[in-house]
Amino acid sequence: MKCIVVLSLLIFSSLSFAKNFKVAALYWSMNIEGQVAMRKGIESEVEKINKSLKDSDKKIELTGFVAGDGSAGIENQIKQMTEVVESGAYDLIIVQPTNNAALVKPLLMANKKKIPVVAYDQYIVEGDIASYVTSNNYQAGYLNGEYIASLYPADKQINLILVEYPQVSSTVERVDGFLDALRKEKQKHRVIGSYLAVEPVGGKAAALKMLEDFPTKGSIDVIFTINDGGGLAVVEELHKAGRTEIKVATIDGDPASVENIKNSKLTVIDSAQFCAELGRESVKVGYRILKGEKVAKKVLVPTFPITKETLQVYPGWLGNVPNSFEKPWKKGNFWNNKYKESN
Repeated sequence: MKCIVVLSLLIFSSLSFAKNFKVAALYWSMNIEGQVAMRKGIESEVEKINKSLKDSDKKIELTGFVAGDGSAGIENQIKQMTEVVESGAYDLIIVQPTNNAALVKPLLMANKKKIPVVAYDQYIVEGDIASYVTSNNYQAGYLNGEYIASLYPADKQINLILVEYPQVSSTVERVDGFLDALRKEKQKHRVIGSYLAVEPVGGKAAALKMLEDFPTKGSIDVIFTINDGGGLAVVEELHKAGRTEIKVATIDGDPASVENIKNSKLTVIDSAQFCAELGRESVKVGYRILKGEKVAKKVLVPTFPITKETLQVYPGWLGNVPNSFEKPWKKGNFWNNKYKESN
C-alpha cells in the first residue's frame, strides 16, 4: 500500500511539474541599438509570461546566442543555429537572421527534426518558418517617401541618393516603399547614386565616397538611408563637411537620429521600428506555437513616422504602439497603427 502511495505521488509530481519549454534566441548584433532593444523585448516578454504562470505550468527557459557583425557574424550564426538544432535540446528557435540565405541549411535541419522556428526582422529564403514577425518595412519606406514629397513642388526634380543593403529582405522592402511613395505622389526624382551601408563603418565609407562623387553644394537634394545603423554615420560625415542643404530620410528610430530631427541636423524623417515590440511579439507567437495553437505565418508590426511635427507622440523603441493620428503633412490621411497578419 505504501509503495502505491509513493508511486502515485511520483506520478502526480511529474504531471504537476512538467518539463519546461527550452527556447534558443539567436540574436544578430549587440552593437546596433535597435537590435539590443529587440533582445530586451524578447527577454522581458519571457519574464512576463513566466511570472503569469502557476508553479505547475511549463515555463520558458531562454538561452541567448549573439552572432556578431559583418561576415564573421553570418558564419557564426550558421554555426550557432546548426549546433542548437543538432543538440536536440530546444523546443523552439527564435532568430534574427543575419542574412536571408545563410541559414537555409540549419532551417531545413530544424524542419526535419520538427523544431519550430520563429524568425523576426528578417526571413530565410528557403525552408519552413513557423512564423515571421517583422516591422512593416514597406510602410516605413512609404512614409519617408510621402513626407519627402510633401517638402517639394511636384515638378521639382529631386536629385536622390539611395544608401541600400539588398542582402536583407527588410531593407529591399524599405527602398520599394520609398520609391513607390514618390511615384504615387507624382514627385519628379532622379536617382543619381547608390551606395551600400548597414552599419557605422559602411555608412562612413559611403558618405566619404558621396562627398568625392558629388562635391558641389546643391548637387544632392535628398539621401534615403535604409537604416540608422549606417545612416547616422552618413549624416555625421555630411554635417562635418558642411553639406547641411541635404535632406535625409531614414528608418529605425535610433535616439541619436531623433536628436538630429530635433536639432535640424539634415535628418527630416525617421520611420521608427517598435523594436522591443518585435521581440515581444516574437515570444508571444512562439509561446502559442509551444502550446499547440495556430499562428499567422507573417505578422507585420507598424512603423512610426518621426518628424518635428510628431515627436511629442513618439513613445520610443521600448514603448507600445500608440493611437492613430492625422499626418500633419497630408491632411485627411491617418497614420495606420494596425498589425497585419497573413498566411
